[in-house]
Amino acid sequence: MYMTQEQCTHRNNVQSSEKPHVYKVGIYGWRKRCLYFFVLLLMILILVNLALTIWILKVMNFTIDGMGNLRITEKGLKLEGDSEFLQPLYAKEIQSRPGSPLLLQSSKNVSINILNGKNQLVTQLIAGSSGVHARGKMLEVKSSTGKLLFSADDQEVVVGAERLRVTGAEGAVFSNSVETPHVRAEPFKELRLESPTRSLYMEAPKGIQILAEAGDIQATCRSDLRLESKDGEINLDARRIRLLRLPEGKASPSGTTSRQTVYEVCVCPNGKLFLSQAGKGSTCQISNNVCL
Repeated sequence: MYMTQEQCTHRNNVQSSEKPHVYKVGIYGWRKRCLYFFVLLLMILILVNLALTIWILKVMNFTIDGMGNLRITEKGLKLEGDSEFLQPLYAKEIQSRPGSPLLLQSSKNVSINILNGKNQLVTQLIAGSSGVHARGKMLEVKSSTGKLLFSADDQEVVVGAERLRVTGAEGAVFSNSVETPHVRAEPFKELRLESPTRSLYMEAPKGIQILAEAGDIQATCRSDLRLESKDGEINLDARRIRLLRLPEGKASPSGTTSRQTVYEVCVCPNGKLFLSQAGKGSTCQISNNVCL
């Protein structure tokens, strides 16, 4: 199709006579008011959030060194005041401030476990309501100078103190042997060695000395009391030696019949002692019926 020159001229005149359209860009009306409201609400939330953050930082005492009573130092963590741990605590070293005690408190018990490289329990210390329980290969107690005071393991128990003092009313009970260089009671107290159902042995390679400087020594037994010296002798050294309840031998009819108040001590071949009425000569042969 071809347009004539008149048609083109008419079309141009019509377009030039029309005014150009203007389009407005933006938010108007209720949309604009809603936008301002949301922006204002967001600003209020930001200010409230900022105020709460500053308040939390102030209350919790957040600093560049730590939080609250917890401080981060070059040597580790420093915790001041009372602290509560709800889960297990793993640490290489725990110590209190200089001059302040270290308090471990629990509503049930306090347990200290030491594990080896294979994660096996080797040493354990439990302090609970029923008492203190310790488990390990060896237990040592030393003084401030490093002197051994007490040591215990599977083989022996060593008391390194100068004196072991037992204050119980029943004394000390030992199920096995006891080795000590000195056994002594407290001043003005009695020392008693007793074995109610078994035997009591005292052995020493060089000698045993029993000394009572201001009192008596009493040995009591239910059956026999035996004093034996294999290579030496037994000495009875005293101003008076009393042998009570010795049997009295009966004189034969051929012996003296006068009643005597003086006796002589006779010894049988088996070592048994007995009394015999004294006479002008020895009457042991006359009254030796005790030796039968």
